[in-house]
Amino acid sequence: MIAKELKDKLVKKFRIHPTDTGSANIQIAILTEEIKQLTEHLKEHKKDHSSRRGLIRKVNQRRKLLMYLKRSDPDSFADLIKKLNLKGI
Repeated sequence: MIAKELKDKLVKKFRIHPTDTGSANIQIAILTEEIKQLTEHLKEHKKDHSSRRGLIRKVNQRRKLLMYLKRSDPDSFADLIKKLNLKGI
């Protein structure tokens, strides 16, 4: 779970228009931050299998959103990949 301040910062950085709060870009950015935090948690707590399951679920959800964005808006996809330092699908 990410802090509200960090989530608000991500929303402001990745929104498409001033009232955008849930576009695919924002959802991918938030999931990326949650994945980073869970990865760090699992480095310390190697036997936390429920968190590992949650991590796998978030990675799959982000992958699906990235495939959707690549299909529907390739320019936005390429820009988002660069901003988040992700590998392309």
